[in-house]
Amino acid sequence: MGILRADHPDIENFILMKRDGKSVGNFNISVAATDSFMEAVKKGTSFEVYDPYRKKIVDRKDARKVFRMIVESAWAIGDPGLIFIDRINQSNPTRGMGLIDATNPCGEQPLHAYESCNLGSINVANYFAPGTSDLFDWERFGKTIEMAVRFLDDVIDVNKYPLPEIDAVTKGNRRIGLGVMGWADLLILMKIRYDSPEALAVADKLGAFLRAKAVAASEKLARTRGSFPNIAKSVFKGRKMRNATVFTIAPTGTISRIAGCSSSIEPVFAFEFTSHIIDSKLQDVHPLFLEWKQENPGKMPPPYFVTAHDIAPEGHIKMQAAFQKHVDNSVSKTINLPHEAALLDVEKAYLQAYALGTKGITIYRDGCREEQVLNKADAPDRRLPEERPDTLNSITDKIKTGFGNLYVTITFFNQKPFEVFASIGKSGYSTMADAEAIGRLISLALRTGVDPKEVVSQIAGIGGSDPVFTEGGLVTSIPDAIAKVLERHFGTLKNGGSKDMWQSVCKQCGATLPDEKCPTCPNCGWNKCS
Repeated sequence: MGILRADHPDIENFILMKRDGKSVGNFNISVAATDSFMEAVKKGTSFEVYDPYRKKIVDRKDARKVFRMIVESAWAIGDPGLIFIDRINQSNPTRGMGLIDATNPCGEQPLHAYESCNLGSINVANYFAPGTSDLFDWERFGKTIEMAVRFLDDVIDVNKYPLPEIDAVTKGNRRIGLGVMGWADLLILMKIRYDSPEALAVADKLGAFLRAKAVAASEKLARTRGSFPNIAKSVFKGRKMRNATVFTIAPTGTISRIAGCSSSIEPVFAFEFTSHIIDSKLQDVHPLFLEWKQENPGKMPPPYFVTAHDIAPEGHIKMQAAFQKHVDNSVSKTINLPHEAALLDVEKAYLQAYALGTKGITIYRDGCREEQVLNKADAPDRRLPEERPDTLNSITDKIKTGFGNLYVTITFFNQKPFEVFASIGKSGYSTMADAEAIGRLISLALRTGVDPKEVVSQIAGIGGSDPVFTEGGLVTSIPDAIAKVLERHFGTLKNGGSKDMWQSVCKQCGATLPDEKCPTCPNCGWNKCS
């Protein structure tokens, strides 16, 4: 996670640095939005710019202009998110150790310098208890919470740290983050729609219960193991507390897949979807949805089978805020927007997240990036051109055309044709432009994985105004000449080329000319021999 304060002199460059879709691709980025910045956005005023190197205020900027830039970039590529940094520091139990400047990669764990995150999540769907008044086994859930707090505290001691500074700060605060996953599954089992008041009520009760039980478990551990060493610099001074923090909502992407449940507090992304993981694709059907379909063939699913894109942005944010009330660290939550969402939708989401007391927000508009981790099962695969290496091997062939000699260069990557460059001289600017355009389009096709023989099938035999016989037979046009060069290296087509192989066309209007020695265009009157 890369974070820069909104009042930093370079904030505009930071906001825009991922807009090319290539830079810092393995980083999430977020703007640390101060309270003064957010208030200036609401009021439409300017805010102070502070230079951390010179340690002084150096400028003032238009808050709404900077905020608009954040919104536009988030709409375009999903970055940057917002971290409400003052809110994080105000609620930090170890604020006696100084300010927190950043978080872990998904924003749910604010950390001091050299501090590490130690996270674990409970699959709450496993505590669904049909037949009980709340449909939930609170007693068993409480016992699991106590066990999980002890487990995470043990992890701090058995872990091997790469630096002595990380070892010292981590053991000094003993910060843990117990959280949940399977939340959407639990709501489906309870037959409660994700964005309903009933769901928010269950979230409030479950969050409060987990926080209370986790704090009690940490206090109990402190009585036998001792409090965390930095307790005198914390809000727990004078009390017994084993861990500075206990509750975090992490994204649980991989562990929820292993556990076979929905991730974190997210709604189900899609009941049938494709996951892109490294170079592979995984097809998934949600097990509860599959079970319902098998039991109810041909029927429409009930309204509690709701997906991420069926939920309005405010529904996502309200759920995040419901948990954040009880979370002493923070909440990782993606506010999913449909592809057609407008800039105003992003702006409203960011402002609502601040108003409802969250510590940060991340939005993602479906399809705003060329590649994304999750895709609906019915979404078409988009074929994207491969990136070009700096150096490629190539061959160049010369072939005679009616406009002079054409030079065709073919580059190769991974032993396959990758690009085609066509150049023809002394024939006029338009002819050179046509040759370049054809080469570019062929290159795009090859870089996207189209078979070169398919390319040949589309351009071979296209007629032109100046066909010419060469050693290799009749060359009817520049596209036909390129096709013949490709055929030299990748094989001749079995079924020949296009049907218009012997056609001649008018140079003025493109109409088909009659089959004569000196044909006159029947459309505009142009004569080939005049």
